[in-house]
Amino acid sequence: MATIDVIRTILQENLDVDPANVTEEATFATLGLDSLDTVELICALEDQLDIDFGEPEGLETLGDVVAYIDNL
Repeated sequence: MATIDVIRTILQENLDVDPANVTEEATFATLGLDSLDTVELICALEDQLDIDFGEPEGLETLGDVVAYIDNL
């Protein structure tokens, strides 16, 4: 499964975000996610993808998150 699809599923199931809005161009703000929601997303990604996300800076869009994860 592609990373964006994993993110889409997590956001839909855990945070009730409409999957149609989950695109690589979407930002956390445009999806209505606050800092706690973002932490929940990162924890779920770490669990599902068996990764250590770390504390990257400059991730503004979901595309940035996808690229970061795909480069781990």
